[in-house]
Amino acid sequence: MAGLTGCDMTERRFEEGDGAHDDIISGYEALLERSSRMLAFACEEDWSRLLEEEADYVIEVERLSRIEAGKTLDVVQRERKASLLERILEDDLEIRRRLNKRRDELGALLDANRRKRSVDSAYGGAAGSQVLGGPSRFKKGDA
Repeated sequence: MAGLTGCDMTERRFEEGDGAHDDIISGYEALLERSSRMLAFACEEDWSRLLEEEADYVIEVERLSRIEAGKTLDVVQRERKASLLERILEDDLEIRRRLNKRRDELGALLDANRRKRSVDSAYGGAAGSQVLGGPSRFKKGDA
């Protein structure tokens, strides 16, 4: 596992597992699969699919919290749940890192656009394409 990046780790996830049939553990396994898909979309920079998957993820978390309420897991199930949660949190950390990077990229684009509009406004539209006052100073026949 050492040396794998967040994007490389998504493939190994589906090869592991102990075949638990408990609803709670199955719910966490489903969350892990969903978080792995979210990470894959983040790695591919497919932001719209990431958002769609995230909406389903939130619904799944709410459903799981209702199922889990008031239930007690045995030691093996608690260990499995902890392992699944750790992997889900690893995905979440990598997704957030990639989202922050994208946010910074978009912020830089917005700043560049604001500067361009400011320059365009200061110079009357197409910055650099006209000589200030040129058309009014030189009329036909003034050579």
